[in-house]
Amino acid sequence: MLSDESLTDLMANAAVIASVGVVSDPATKGYAAAAYQQSQGYKVLPVNTSRDMILGHITVSSVADIEEPIDIVNVVAHPQEAPAITDAAIRAGAKAIWFEPGTQNHIAAEQARQAGLQVVTNRSFEREHRRLMSHH
Repeated sequence: MLSDESLTDLMANAAVIASVGVVSDPATKGYAAAAYQQSQGYKVLPVNTSRDMILGHITVSSVADIEEPIDIVNVVAHPQEAPAITDAAIRAGAKAIWFEPGTQNHIAAEQARQAGLQVVTNRSFEREHRRLMSHH
């Protein structure tokens, strides 16, 4: 588990977030998370297999298709997809992978840690960002 200091560093130094599993339905948790991240100044790139426009960006089908450096891969997809997402995140050179509550997969998290990524599991990005960053 990352310390509050590490989480703060991670969020403060991130610019690009790949939001994996996000869909264009504003009623979903994933969309709400991505919209919050974008509202805080992050560039949020949506990753899902349906060709769609989400929050002003066209979706790509895999993290591997993103052509710019990724700071955080934020996972809002089904836990079964976590190993493949983690694989792509590692190959893409992402600095961190963040599993939103209900998406974590222990095998995938361990795989990411062994590859040197920072790993956040079972925490809401928005909740942690509000808790740690709002007083800065």
